[in-house]
Order: sequence, then structure tokens, then C-alpha cells
Amino acid sequence: MALTLGRMSVNSAFRRAILSLNYVKGQRFNSSTSNKERKTTSSGSNGPVVSERRGAVMLIGINRPEARNAVNRETAQRLTEELSAFDQDDSLNVTVLYGVGGNFCAGFDLKELAHGSDSLELEQDVSSGPGPMGPSRMRLSKPLIAAVSGYAVAGGLELALLADMRVAEESSIMGVFCRRFGVPLIDGGTVRLPQLIGLSRALDLILTGRPVKAHEALAFGLANRVVPDGQALQEALELAEQVSAFPQLCLRADRNSAYHALFDSTSFNQAMQYETDNGIPVVIAEAVAGAAKFSSGVGRGGTFSKSKL
Repeated sequence: MALTLGRMSVNSAFRRAILSLNYVKGQRFNSSTSNKERKTTSSGSNGPVVSERRGAVMLIGINRPEARNAVNRETAQRLTEELSAFDQDDSLNVTVLYGVGGNFCAGFDLKELAHGSDSLELEQDVSSGPGPMGPSRMRLSKPLIAAVSGYAVAGGLELALLADMRVAEESSIMGVFCRRFGVPLIDGGTVRLPQLIGLSRALDLILTGRPVKAHEALAFGLANRVVPDGQALQEALELAEQVSAFPQLCLRADRNSAYHALFDSTSFNQAMQYETDNGIPVVIAEAVAGAAKFSSGVGRGGTFSKSKL
């Protein structure tokens, strides 16, 4: 089979795919904090954000349980630094975002906002700086899974929407609670939520600000898994490890193509072309070797959690 695409050779297509997969890595905002400084300031147990590496999976926790993990400026900065570092680290495949102490995130810290709009230092150009919640304007090149417990509301909901998947505990609550205080969704809520669950359901949440329990969130497609209380983080970690075990170039190409079709393509044909341009090189890079392993009996029978192809 001659793997060519018009006048573009497979080699040039492969280079284009790699550039495309790394393109979203440019959708981050530079931080003045070095990696060494980041580990000191944000990974300690007393910091507003904690992180822990588990093999090729990174756990990132919002650590302000006394404020239901509401995000202030320092927390927003730390979250941006942690997720940017994850995205740049080629040895990491998946990250899990969670809240310490029983709540995912209650949104932006309104006590800080009460001091006046000047305290926010908002960057209006979304391509030039982070959002109020920190990493909400980022487009990660690798999967993010949210482990949702307790409240994930207002800006906390927007952080959960940044994730590719959400594992929610049975007693968890999601919602646009900022509706009652006149605080707008400026961390991607009006952009991601309609695409995720449809305009009608999104407007139901956006206009009413009502609480959404876990099983309704699951029915909406807002949650991907519902687990007993206290198990979201462990379930999310196991899910992340499963995703991390798959061939990563193929996984990221498919993920990137799905996001491109949803947010960037202007037509069906353009989306299909993008999928093809970025999929064909993966056939050479991973699929041929994967097919050979499958032929030898590896990975058959749907044993995805144990697959090391």
C-alpha cells in the first residue's frame, strides 16, 4: 500500500502530525517560575496546589479545603504552572485534577473579588494570559481527568469542563452557582458546556444556576462515571493509568482530531481532511507494530486495562 496523501509524502505527513500534536502545547502561558521553584512552592503539603507523580500519571490537587477549594490568584497561578509543566513533560501521559478535603472547587474566591475588580488583574486577550481560574484558557495536548467530589460549581465547574472526562462521586454537586451573584462565566463555561451537553441543557444550567446531582450529570453527559463517595480520585487514577497504557501518538492524534472537529474546523470535509492528515502517519509510527502484536495474540479479548501495545 502506497501511503501517500495527494502530493504530500508519508514522511512530510508524519512531520506535520507531530507539529500538530505539539501545536496545542503552544497554547499555554509562560510562567516566570522555574521547574525547581514550582516544585518548592506548589508541591508542598501547605501550598494551595499539591502534586504527585504516579508513573506516567500526574495528580494535581487544589489544596484550600478551608475555602471549599475556591481559587484565589495564587491558586490560579499555581494551577497554570502545574498544568503547563505537565503538558511540557514528555514522560507524563495523563493528569488527574482533584480537590483536597472533600470538594472539587467552589469557584473563584469571592472574598478576593469583594475587594474590587482591580484585584483580579484580568487579561482580556485570551491568547495572552491565563483566565481568572488559571488554566481555563489552555488547550492541553494530553488527557486531563477530573475527580469530582463535593461541589464543582461556578468557576469550579469551568475547571471540570477543562477535563476530557469527569469522574463524579454520588453526592457531588455541579452548577453555575455564580448566577446568583452576578459573576459571569469567563473561564470557558459558555464555550465548553454547550458543546459538551448541548445548547438546551447548557442554557438550563446557565440561566437557572440550579444544582445538578451526579446521576443527572451522568445522564446529561456532564459526568462520565459516577462512583461511591470517597472513590473519585482512585477511580480517576485507575482510568488515567489505563489511558496512559495505550500507544500515545495514536491516542493523542485521535484526541486532537476530535477537538479540532469540534472547535476549529469550518466544514465536514475540513475535519475529515485533518483527521486523515494526522492519522496516516500514525499507521506507520504505531499501527503496523500494533497490528503485528495483535496477530501474535497480544491484547485480544478486550483486555484494555492490561494492554501494553
